[in-house]
Amino acid sequence: MMDLVYHERLIGTKDWATLVFVTCFALIAINRSVFENRFAEFIKLAVSDKYTKIYKDSGNMLSWFTISFFFIQVVSFTFLIQFLLSYNDDDPSKKTSWVFFIQLFTLIGVFILAKYLIEKIIATAFNIEEFNELFNLHKVNYRTYIGLLLLPVNIFLFYNNSQHAIVIYVIIGLIIAASIASYLVSLRIYQNLILGKLFYFILYLCTLEIAPYYFMYYWFTNS
Repeated sequence: MMDLVYHERLIGTKDWATLVFVTCFALIAINRSVFENRFAEFIKLAVSDKYTKIYKDSGNMLSWFTISFFFIQVVSFTFLIQFLLSYNDDDPSKKTSWVFFIQLFTLIGVFILAKYLIEKIIATAFNIEEFNELFNLHKVNYRTYIGLLLLPVNIFLFYNNSQHAIVIYVIIGLIIAASIASYLVSLRIYQNLILGKLFYFILYLCTLEIAPYYFMYYWFTNS
């Protein structure tokens, strides 16, 4: 007679993700209410560079508006990376694991902040502080915008259990295209500063804009 062996079926709860999404939308609502004019210009960032011209002062990097949207940006990219890592994984609970989310969130947050501090140190050594501050603020603006657009996409990916590979490739392709477009816009706006320090800019681009993301990609795909 065969003995039946019962295995506990572990299903990851999604309540924690709902709380995170609600928090993000609450921050968006607060920013829209408190910074009405700034939020209105920020929403138009995809079709107009007026926002970057108005709020180009480096002091905006530490404003509540930028910091709160930075949090949303990290949340969006964390959810996306978590979904991508769990897409072909044998453990389906990884997609809904809040522990895995916190690990990724911490890693991405530390990576971005460490990269920012290293950029400031190198910019000081190469005497390109002005360009570094302007370029960083411009990158933050566009990446925050991409993170904001990713938020509803992440909600769809997280709560929808049936996904096709083509959807994943399209999302990744759009993110890469948007990132390249933001860099091209930055190069056009700050071309005078770049041409004046072309050697340092090429060195900066290779060491701080290409190499870190390559190593992060290599680490994610091999660990």
